[in-house]
Parts: sequence; C-alpha cells; structure tokens
Amino acid sequence: MNDTTTPGTTINAPAGTPFLEVIRDFDATPAQLFRVSTDPELVTQWLGPRDLDVELLEYDVRPGGRYRYIHRDESGEYAFRGVFHSVEQDRMVIQTFEWEGAPGEVSLDKWTYTEVDGKVRLHMQSVFGSVETRDAMVEYGMESGIRDSMDRLAELLVKEG
Repeated sequence: MNDTTTPGTTINAPAGTPFLEVIRDFDATPAQLFRVSTDPELVTQWLGPRDLDVELLEYDVRPGGRYRYIHRDESGEYAFRGVFHSVEQDRMVIQTFEWEGAPGEVSLDKWTYTEVDGKVRLHMQSVFGSVETRDAMVEYGMESGIRDSMDRLAELLVKEG
C-alpha cells in the first residue's frame, strides 16, 4: 500500500518508511470529534471493522491512562492495548498502540483535530519500530480496519449531532 484515497479517507504508507498517515475531514467541530473519538461509551460504536464485535476493557484518555480492547469474530479474538501519553482537549492525543498478536511491536500514534473550512480534520500519524512491522500491520488488514472505523466515526457524528 502506498497512497490510497477513498471518498473521505486518505491513507499514506510511503514505501521504505515506518510511517503511516491517515487524514479524514468530518462535518463536526474539533470538540465534537474529540468527544466522540475519546468517550468510552461512544468508542465501541465506531472502533474497528464493521464485521467484528468490540469489547472495551479499559479506555482512560488522560496522560498516563491506558486502554485495552478486544475485537472478536468467528475466527477468534484480536486484542490491542496502549498508553495515552499526551492529551490536549479538542486538539491532540498521543498514544502507543500494540496488537497483542505481535507483542513488543509498538507504534507511537499522534491524532490531531484541526478546524479546516468549517469542518474538522483528523490527522493521524503513526511511526512503527521498523518498516517490516508497519508493512506487516498493513498486510494483516490495518487499512480496511481504518477505513471502516473512519466511516463509522462519520456516521456516529451525524447520529450524535
């Protein structure tokens, strides 16, 4: 995967780098998007692919707070965890991200919420420990999970108004 765009979501994974970038504009304010993307009651309604159930075990969005969730389907369970490092209300979240199926392979993720032309732009930047780790996550289906999550997040913002 290199640069790919579908209506609304742009994913950039430059070849030969450990970086991943996701950009999506939403019809909302930064405060609305921040709330929907960090409120544990709402996170379960948009996080992950549509064909997986999600169980949120922990989601404490504050510096030093942790998160852990499990996606399930008929094939099994897929658990993820991390730590929130920096949280600036309505502006930014920096966190680690680890799929428990690849222990020790942790990315550092930065989410920024910026007003652009009356909308809010979610800009996600991830850096992985190696190009191989980033490529393995992409191969495992990260792209489709991101696209589904972004679409579900947009739907939830409409519903939450």
